Amino acid sequence: MDISTKTIEHVAEIARLRLTEKEKEKFVPQLKEALEFFSKLSEVNTDNVKPSFHPVEIKNAMRDDIEGKCLAQDEALSLTEHKKDGYFKGPRVI
Repeated sequence: MDISTKTIEHVAEIARLRLTEKEKEKFVPQLKEALEFFSKLSEVNTDNVKPSFHPVEIKNAMRDDIEGKCLAQDEALSLTEHKKDGYFKGPRVI
């Protein structure tokens, strides 16, 4: 793929970035290098490779739900000024 300052300008416009001319010139070789790397990846034979959705197997992600001591309503509300009728008071929505 041919990468030029025109390509950088297009990508910057899509990303809503303002780039100086110096930055555009700087990013041309960097984008070329990144795209060359990804084109090398596409050459790798992955025919018999299972897809990996997570690099590390997740074990025991869930813990047992053990009932514990809860705060009483008065204790929970004791450290806030924003309360009304025994409940936390939030900002008005409408």
